[in-house]
Amino acid sequence: MNGGLNIFKLVAEASLPVQLVMLLLLVFSFLSWVIIIRKHAQMKAAMENAEGFEERFWSGGDLAQLFREVSGRGADNGGMETIFESGFREFARQRQRKTHDMRVVIEGSERAMRVAGTREIGALERNLEFLANVGSISPYVGLFGTVWGIMGAFQGLGEMKDVTIAVVAPHISEALIATAMGLFAAIPAVWAYNRFANKVERVASRYEVFQEEFSSVLQRQIQTDDATA
Repeated sequence: MNGGLNIFKLVAEASLPVQLVMLLLLVFSFLSWVIIIRKHAQMKAAMENAEGFEERFWSGGDLAQLFREVSGRGADNGGMETIFESGFREFARQRQRKTHDMRVVIEGSERAMRVAGTREIGALERNLEFLANVGSISPYVGLFGTVWGIMGAFQGLGEMKDVTIAVVAPHISEALIATAMGLFAAIPAVWAYNRFANKVERVASRYEVFQEEFSSVLQRQIQTDDATA
């Protein structure tokens, strides 16, 4: 259709600064979607890991055997498995040193689990800041392109004698595309950031609950060992 909106033509005929703005927004949008796809897979894996490990942990099996299985996988571990491995490793180290103060043993295990948990949450939060920044600045970057385009359009129109809507409309449309692209980059980024930030909080809460429960299990283990010693 001759009277239809040809976006590619408007972009091609835009001024160089406006084209650079739209290119920057396109890069922002592409990187955001790459992060969104990867972060979705990462969050899904973290939740599945937590559910699967908790099922094995509470199945009533030997903790030492579970530790050997987890530590044997090495770099393949992640999430709750890493927290368990760090806590139990420190617990075993303290017990091998014949530490009789239960408080010292538990505090050491809890400290190791907190460090491991912080690292795991940090990995889940990685690149979320980029999504937040894209969501907050993209509309303004697009608005800058729009303002620049409108300024250039009016400057060119000022040199014409007869100015009509038919003459002005293409220039205004060309400028407004930058704002539209800014929103196109910002909306998915804001949605994804809010969604993933909420999921990170849920995973972090789950890790904290597990650490508290595991500490209680270790306390009972110490009491049992001391009673049978």
